[in-house]
This record gives sequence, C-alpha cells and structure tokens, in this order.
Amino acid sequence: MRYLLAIIAALLLSSNVNAQLSISLGFNLDRQPAWGPTGYDHVEFYYLPDINVYYSVPQQRYYYNVRGRWIGRSSLPPRYRGHDMYNSYKVVMNERSPYRNNKAHRAQYASYKGRRDQQPIRDSRDTKYFANRHHPEHKNWVKQQNQQKRQNQRDQQKQNNGNSRNKGRGNKSGR
Repeated sequence: MRYLLAIIAALLLSSNVNAQLSISLGFNLDRQPAWGPTGYDHVEFYYLPDINVYYSVPQQRYYYNVRGRWIGRSSLPPRYRGHDMYNSYKVVMNERSPYRNNKAHRAQYASYKGRRDQQPIRDSRDTKYFANRHHPEHKNWVKQQNQQKRQNQRDQQKQNNGNSRNKGRGNKSGR
C-alpha cells in the first residue's frame, strides 16, 4: 500500500497537475469547516467535547443527542448557539458513526473540555488551506490558480507551435 501511495505521489509531483485533483484521492481539506483544526488532510467527524456533539465533514451535519436519540441536522439546536466553534477543542475521528461510542468518547476526552489550544483553518497561513472555500485567502488562491492555469496553457501552445514549425524539415540526405 505504501508503495502504491509513493508511486501516486511521485506521479503527481512530476507532472503539471491541478492542485484540486487531490480531492479525488481522499483528501477533503476543501470540505472542512473554517473552524476545523489544522493538521488534517482528511476528516470524517469532529467530536466537540465541550458540548458533546459530533460534526460530519462529508455530510456537513451536526449530530447531537435528544432524549437518547442521535439527531443529525445542518445546524446546532438553540441551546448551543452561543458556542464558539473557532476556539473550542475538536477531536478528529475517522470512523463510521462515532456517536455510537459516545459513552467511551465522553470519558476518553473529558480532559479536553475547555481547551483552547488548536489553530483553526481560518487562521492558518499554510497555502494548502487556501483551497478551502471558507478560508479568508481562498479568493486570492483561486485567482492565482486560474492565472497559473492560463500560463500553463500559453506555454503548452508555444511548445506545440514550435514543434509544428519544425515538422517536415528533417534531413534531406535521402535525395
């Protein structure tokens, strides 16, 4: 498996590939919320120990408990509206339906309640996070990507034009 990943990485690095291709290889930086912590190329769920809530990155839904049942919604209920998502701790969980193990998670991550030591994606200056549409530098990044793409197309055209001019001008020694 590592060998396959190394080959894929080498191919990507050796060719002119649009940076957005990484999405199809299992990364989801562009789908993570701006309040998500930096340092993770792929995230399925965040667990928020301060409020005992899960957030699904692929579904963009919060999962919270209501009278013993886990409910998935696109927004938090009113009781959590004042919660500061940017400054609360998030635990990354790459498992299916992590809320099914909530009892264990509450015990395991109880010490994370009240922690405020994670940098959110929004505040990162690492260019890989600029692909995230919620990042403040995203628009500038898109402009730069488009300029780069146009420049690559012009360079390719010049190269193709140069090759077509030289066709048919080979060695005439066969006469």
